Amino acid sequence: MSKINSIEITHHRLPLHPAFKASWDGRPRQHFDVTIVRVRDDEGREGIGSGDLMKGFEGHEDLFIGADPRHLERHYEVLSHISFHYGRCWPMDLALWDLSGKITQEPVWRMLGGRADKVRLYASSGVLREPSAMADQAERYIEEGFPAMKVRFSSSAGGRGSWKADVKALEAIRARVGDRLELMVDCNQGWRMPWDTTLAWTFKDALAVAKELERLTVYWMEEPLFRADREGMRRLSDATSVRIAGGEMTRELYEFRDIIEARAFDVIQPDVALTGGITGCRRLAYQAREAGVMFTPHSWTNGVGVLANAHLTAGVGDAPFLEYPYDNPEWSEERRDYAMLSPLTHKDGWLELGETPGLGVVLDEERLRATRV
Repeated sequence: MSKINSIEITHHRLPLHPAFKASWDGRPRQHFDVTIVRVRDDEGREGIGSGDLMKGFEGHEDLFIGADPRHLERHYEVLSHISFHYGRCWPMDLALWDLSGKITQEPVWRMLGGRADKVRLYASSGVLREPSAMADQAERYIEEGFPAMKVRFSSSAGGRGSWKADVKALEAIRARVGDRLELMVDCNQGWRMPWDTTLAWTFKDALAVAKELERLTVYWMEEPLFRADREGMRRLSDATSVRIAGGEMTRELYEFRDIIEARAFDVIQPDVALTGGITGCRRLAYQAREAGVMFTPHSWTNGVGVLANAHLTAGVGDAPFLEYPYDNPEWSEERRDYAMLSPLTHKDGWLELGETPGLGVVLDEERLRATRV
């Protein structure tokens, strides 16, 4: 029987020159931090996870050392308790799945049910560009084979100035690409960076925006209201034909249960690297399907997080698209996946997962040594 022998957590920082101006932040990002979790067994195998910072995990290693890494439900319960008391330590769950796959010699997507070995991607942009530049970017996505693109709206007055200016950028894209590309919109109202005290839209604001998005045949409208306003989300879903999406930073699985039962969202977007891990989020995939709610994870962390969400989506779910953070040149695959020996690449808008046991993560050890903090 395999037993967990050691757990190692390291932190890494890549300087960003030029800085990345994320639409949801407003403060140019001068660096990109990545936390790597390694779980080793007594036979020398290593499972890898990444995503959140693992705050609060230190001192709890003894709850896992000596245990069989394949006892995933038991480990999930322990991690859920740590998450309640401290930070979100779900990258540990990802590392355990990766290690379990290496022990059983199966890719995680097959361990999860094997519905598919690849996922269809939507290109998730992150930068607020001028309307013509946004349209140029949309054309580049089409040339690369992506079927869909997510457009960011300003999170506060520090962006384009108003949602009407954001709509102008969206109009430019639709005018250029016609129906060759599905368009999603992230309204960036569900949460704020710690320093950003700008109020979220009211229901009437969101409804006015939804009417504009209907006109432009937008596939979904993400985070249009503050995260606590679930009743407003439900009302908005009833009032518009545009799908209402959200939940990327929701911390507890029971909150998603309530969201699904209330039909507050048409699309739920948990991220296995931030909430519940693979073990917890596969529950949500089943619950959502039975309720007629779309399940398609958020995945804006790094290549390890993208892979973990892709394995869950392929193995358990049947989502039409998975988020692929990608907005050249500011947010390239090379920046996003600097911890990996080779960045993930898509093939005509598909991410193929293959037969490699576990998650298929291969780290760039030299780069990790150079960026360790």
